[in-house]
Amino acid sequence: MEAETMKLLAAALAIGIGGMGPAIAIGLLAAKAMEAIGRNPEATGKIQSAMILGMAFAEAIAIYALVIALIIKFIG
Repeated sequence: MEAETMKLLAAALAIGIGGMGPAIAIGLLAAKAMEAIGRNPEATGKIQSAMILGMAFAEAIAIYALVIALIIKFIG
């Protein structure tokens, strides 16, 4: 394969694989938070705050993968 094709494939794999983990993590996080709120509705505020913080950290990993994919595509 030619070099440009390999760069595009590497960028696609970086964002594809790098986005899968955070997507699964955010889904699991939201599911467990909803389960916890269902069990203890009085703790909604605490659970929701922790859930949003955890989702932000997980989303940061996806943003890192996007940055790596862009670096591979345009600079690499």
